[in-house]
Amino acid sequence: MFAPVRAAVLRLFKVPPEPELPAGSPGSVRTFRAAPNFFKLKLLLWGARQVVAAVGLVIFIVAWQLAGSDIPRGIHTLVNVLKAFGVLLFLAQIPVTYAIVRLDWEMRWYIVTDRSLRIRAGIWHVQEMTMTFANIQQISVHQGPLQRLLGIYDLEVSTAGGGGAVHPAHGGLANTGHRGFFHGIDNAPEIRDMMLERLRRLRDTGLGDPEEHEVAEAPARTIEAPVLAAARELLHEAQALRRVSV
Repeated sequence: MFAPVRAAVLRLFKVPPEPELPAGSPGSVRTFRAAPNFFKLKLLLWGARQVVAAVGLVIFIVAWQLAGSDIPRGIHTLVNVLKAFGVLLFLAQIPVTYAIVRLDWEMRWYIVTDRSLRIRAGIWHVQEMTMTFANIQQISVHQGPLQRLLGIYDLEVSTAGGGGAVHPAHGGLANTGHRGFFHGIDNAPEIRDMMLERLRRLRDTGLGDPEEHEVAEAPARTIEAPVLAAARELLHEAQALRRVSV
């Protein structure tokens, strides 16, 4: 029933149904989506906003009816028109905002390969970011009270220059160029462990963070000068002995 709406919106905003795969071996691709309970959380927050808006509208209508006899006829007619327009607008926005909430949940993609990951979310404003495992410095899991109740998590991935961890607001990527989030997943510990294992394997092959290689190679460069000096000294002594023997 919702499929035609989804197809129409994706076609209207020219949003590809699926993101392209990030760099990595084809057999290593793992795709994750936001959990159904994340949609329930978003739907709960949406419902709360609808209730608040409806109560406010009802209070305004009742207050206006009670004060209507003391207001000039022209203003009374104008406000009645605005009141009817407000009611129609409230009813019309219900299916639209519901569709936005549902598509925000459906169009979240978290793709992980053996070399990189890609996060994409959004309909009107599509946000997509790619991170390579060579640059990842920290992977952490966040879970608030409502998330704990629903069994969902936010997984944060930070790269070099990302700074300290910041708990993201529910719903948006809330990232800079150094921080990305897997929002609303129900298997964050599993994904974190898998990513850490892939990161460890990548760095064991010598393809990890370039800074690590610089640190590892520094001792070899520091001993280069003493070795050369000793070799030169030995060469000079050999040349001197040769001259003496001649």
